[in-house]
Amino acid sequence: MDPLVEITSLSHQFSGQTVLKDVSLSIHPGEAVAIVGRNGAGKTTLVKHMNGLLHPHGGRVVTCGLDTAKVSVAGLSRKAGFVFQNPDDQIFSRSVAQEIAWGPKHLGFPSAGIQKLVENAVAATGLNGMEKVNPLDLSLAQKKMLCLASVLAMDTDLLVLDEPTMGQDLAGKQRIASVIHKQKRAGKTVVAVTHDMDLCADIFERIIVLEKGRLIMDGTCEQLFSDPDLLTRGGIVPPQVWQLGQKLGLDPIPWKEELLLEQLHSIQTCRPDQQS
Repeated sequence: MDPLVEITSLSHQFSGQTVLKDVSLSIHPGEAVAIVGRNGAGKTTLVKHMNGLLHPHGGRVVTCGLDTAKVSVAGLSRKAGFVFQNPDDQIFSRSVAQEIAWGPKHLGFPSAGIQKLVENAVAATGLNGMEKVNPLDLSLAQKKMLCLASVLAMDTDLLVLDEPTMGQDLAGKQRIASVIHKQKRAGKTVVAVTHDMDLCADIFERIIVLEKGRLIMDGTCEQLFSDPDLLTRGGIVPPQVWQLGQKLGLDPIPWKEELLLEQLHSIQTCRPDQQS
């Protein structure tokens, strides 16, 4: 199967400073990939190349078979949806429903289909009853949900999320996790920039770690959370389950809830009967 995103020797600079250095990776259809690392590591810069918001200064990026340096952002918008970290960089319509409908409308979707897409996106993001609300009257968390809904309504093959759980409470994080799970089940590809390691442990099979613009790991959660050097270099705070496992002295340290429960169950069943 051909990659959905193919990045080859990508480099990028801002004001003469190199922020991405010779990054190469492939992302295939149906994958869920998290990109993690310290602030300033180049995470957002990397994903903005996937839909043409930025163009390479060196190397090449191909998304859905299209060279992103040779196609407009509008030309890629049918294939790659991007949810910004700051919702105010994305929202411009006068109502929630208009904001969500704008994308599919300008992509030429049938009118009857647009309404269904809007309804599905509203339901998925918990914006029911807010369709007529001006986005300026929404909270930060609701604005981020609106941006997610507007991209979901475009039904793209690739969904790129920049810090999707930032500003969300537990219910919001769970809703976002549910959206990502549904995208995966539908065969869509999800790429997320995130500092939320609980989200990574729960959802993402593949983790990419950046350090000072370089790719230093491309592997699994298990590989990341079992490598103290990678955790330090990436400035990564492991998930709460991992932190609990460490305090309990478990070896190996579990990074996922079911792994913790399995180890605790194993310890319990191996203990001698104290009542005999």
